[in-house]
Amino acid sequence: MKESYDKKVALVTGSSRGIGAFTVKEFAKNNYNVVINYVNSEDEALSLKEEVERLYKVEALVVKADVSKEEEVKKLIDVTYKEFKRIDVIVNNAGIAIDTTLEDKTVDNFKKIIDINLIGTFLVCKYGGEVMLNQGFGSIVNISSTNGIDSFYPYSMDYDASKAGVISLTHNFAKLYAPKVRVNSIAPGWVNTEMNKELDEEYIKEECEHILLERFAEPQEIAEFIYYIGTQALYVNDAIIKVDGGRC
Repeated sequence: MKESYDKKVALVTGSSRGIGAFTVKEFAKNNYNVVINYVNSEDEALSLKEEVERLYKVEALVVKADVSKEEEVKKLIDVTYKEFKRIDVIVNNAGIAIDTTLEDKTVDNFKKIIDINLIGTFLVCKYGGEVMLNQGFGSIVNISSTNGIDSFYPYSMDYDASKAGVISLTHNFAKLYAPKVRVNSIAPGWVNTEMNKELDEEYIKEECEHILLERFAEPQEIAEFIYYIGTQALYVNDAIIKVDGGRC
């Protein structure tokens, strides 16, 4: 038997950078073999593979796949299972935002956001969950957002709608896959990621005034919580957990 089959396996979508990359590192640090998924950022994905294999002595598989496309999701799951013969944790992290005024919002962009953020989560839950049910165990963590719960932004209404949909999917897949597979969602608030690096300093200051911890989260903090919910919180299922520093 291949030695790597003894290690647990975590698949993280949209993981070449940002929260996804930090999540890959967190699982690798805890002796998980990891699957790094990307669409456009091949150099970053390969660099992350080299880093985690060198630092943590695990195997990292890099797979290009657009999660909004059913056949590519099937390939992602099939390639992962063929390589490792198991999938212990799936983190549905792939997502985009296109913030614009209402006048500039287009149906095409709205559909693109729904396709990646919501349909992508559905497809990975469907095909990855089938593998988990067949093997008799597994854990899925869907990344939603406080935008899908109570921190709505008109410029992000398409993103907000997609993240609300992720919460609904989480409830339904949790009920469908219980008791063998746990399905939970975390809803981060503001995080210091590339997506938010262009925010105006005054706007950041104003937002921090509404956060009890008075700051944005660091990606590593979100990754640590994803790992905990995915692997340690064994009696937590069908939960939607805000990780927002106490936004009020």
